[in-house]
Amino acid sequence: MRILIANRGEIARRIIRTARRLGHETVAVYGDPDRTAAHVQEADVQYRLGPAALAESYLSQERLLAAIRETGADAVHPGYGFLAENAAFARAVVDAGARWIGPHPEAVEKMGSKIEARRIAEAAGVPIIPGYDASQDPADLAAAAERIGFPVLVKAAAGGGGKGIRIVHSPDEFAAALAEASSEAERSFGDGAMIVERYITRPRHVEVQIVGDRHGNVIHLGTRECSVQRRYQKVLEEAPAPNLPDATRFGLHDAGVALAQAMGYDSAGTVEFIVDDETGDFFFLEMNTRLQVEHPVTEEVTGLDIVELMIRSASDEALPITQSDVDWIGNAFECRINAENPADGFTPDTGTITDLRVGHPAGHPGEAPSRVRWDAAVRRGDEVTPFYDSMIAKLIVWGPDRPSALDSLRSSLDGLLVEGPVTTGPFHRWLVDQQPIVDGRVTTRFLDETDVPADPAVAAPVAARLWFGASTAVPSARSVFHRTHRFTPHRPDVPITLRSVDGATHDLRPSEVGLPTDGARFEFTTAPVGSRPGADDEVDTFDRTVSVTVDGYPHRFRVLDRSEAWAGDAVSGAAHGDAVTAPFPGSVAEVHVAAGDTVTAGQVCVVIEAMKMLHTLTSPVDGTVAEVTVVVGDQVASNQPLVTFEDES
Repeated sequence: MRILIANRGEIARRIIRTARRLGHETVAVYGDPDRTAAHVQEADVQYRLGPAALAESYLSQERLLAAIRETGADAVHPGYGFLAENAAFARAVVDAGARWIGPHPEAVEKMGSKIEARRIAEAAGVPIIPGYDASQDPADLAAAAERIGFPVLVKAAAGGGGKGIRIVHSPDEFAAALAEASSEAERSFGDGAMIVERYITRPRHVEVQIVGDRHGNVIHLGTRECSVQRRYQKVLEEAPAPNLPDATRFGLHDAGVALAQAMGYDSAGTVEFIVDDETGDFFFLEMNTRLQVEHPVTEEVTGLDIVELMIRSASDEALPITQSDVDWIGNAFECRINAENPADGFTPDTGTITDLRVGHPAGHPGEAPSRVRWDAAVRRGDEVTPFYDSMIAKLIVWGPDRPSALDSLRSSLDGLLVEGPVTTGPFHRWLVDQQPIVDGRVTTRFLDETDVPADPAVAAPVAARLWFGASTAVPSARSVFHRTHRFTPHRPDVPITLRSVDGATHDLRPSEVGLPTDGARFEFTTAPVGSRPGADDEVDTFDRTVSVTVDGYPHRFRVLDRSEAWAGDAVSGAAHGDAVTAPFPGSVAEVHVAAGDTVTAGQVCVVIEAMKMLHTLTSPVDGTVAEVTVVVGDQVASNQPLVTFEDES
């Protein structure tokens, strides 16, 4: 069978691995920025869809159907995202004579509407959260919110990914929140319909993996904990979900299977639930009729290949296992490594991957060895562009029990190095040491209620002090300082330049280096040595690198030689004065001002899209617009002026 993968990046590579093991050929489709991407090179057949724009490449049903015809593909696996839950595309694939490696289109359609999904769940006896969706009249929705009792959640009936959701704490906030959420849903999904639901104050996000076939068999593969979220986007996942009462765990299993059976579900899917951490009560949230990003943690604890089960079901084979055959052994965690800058509000970042290494977990005498899995979209030398999702890899670690799996995850993150764009790797290393994570007692509000100490400027003086050789003078700090063979003693009268992973440079002299006195805890370490994936565990020392951990958050600095520092000065010195500039590469989504307009500081001028996220850029001054240099659809570079202002002096 020849399988066309209607997706890109790490999930395309993941599907290729299983398809090849099963003896199937694969077709990779690509937009122009992905021409040399790993998934394209690893497939048996390559097919160009078009330019970077999603509407002309990965979201173009017309071009994907042409790819099926022209490559002779027998089947299509949609991965996740893009058109994976588009019932019309699923039907078009079947009408074109190819197999859809996913659930039947009717299931995709029914679960695509949260309103319809709630009704099906309720009819199947699955607990649903108290809510209202019978009318879209704002007055009816407001009255329903009063009956349910505040706080309530208003959320989009269509779509997902955290779009079109607002928490409303009082009647006075309701109208504005409803309008904002509905408008966002309309822009994102073309459907502004809303649901009002009771808001659980201590919610956990727990999901159940379901697999079915076309012979009426449905089984579950256990639970996953997905409560660590930021802006409704999952950050860290684990399997199985910890600290669930037996009644809750078994109830979740049964509810997931009941919903799937009610629809005649015939592929892999995920039923998501909200669990009240205070009572153990659980409520249906939604069903994702596709493969999930976090499916590897389930694979690690069950030993099953979920992509293989999907392919076999699409080939009309019965499931090779029954419910009694499923065993859960050990624990697994997954970190989503995104090209984002935690020190700057998790804004996306781009650039060339100049080095890439993955750490090995520490050994535990007498214990079964841990496993590390690196599912990545990128390799060393690849370019991270602004056109697609910011997730560049997933780090998955399995251990024989939860504490050892968490220890191994720490070791792997210690040794993880992604040089080039800023990533969330250091953020994850800080995250896995937080007590709620260690205890397995996390709600979806955890990150909203926790300050992330991600500012590298705090750590720069400490790193400089360490490099100057004065680390032993730092009180209450454990210091381990490694100098590579290239190191030579630093002249005390010459400044050094440190570059942090976010690209910021810090020029410091020995006489100017002071240490913060706000009680922050410091730990000095050498960056642990990792290996380059695919390089036969090749190991190199990280030259001219200093790592400083501040309050549990790791900061890595490279000590620049003078030529590097001068080059950095030239780039960072390109100022644009009072102008609206692009903070990173992207495309212009909206322009709100024109030449001659009078604006106030903080007024929205331009909205740009990068890595599938919208970013609002505001005026830095009160003034008059002199020139707008872009229009909707333009591609912009980092630091490019978009709006300039008249000189009011």
